[in-house]
Amino acid sequence: MAGVSKNARTTSGTQKFECPCGGEIKMKSIFSKGKMRHYAHCEKCNREERRPSDFK
Repeated sequence: MAGVSKNARTTSGTQKFECPCGGEIKMKSIFSKGKMRHYAHCEKCNREERRPSDFK
């Protein structure tokens, strides 16, 4: 029998990032100056960084 194709597998998940303050980090996309910019935003302390790893 044939196995499941690589495109049909559902093993991928999402990562959850946490700020040192204890809040959850969410990614935001903002269109400014004619470009799409992506930011990591902490919901608890309202801090914004370029990527989630910058919070450490």
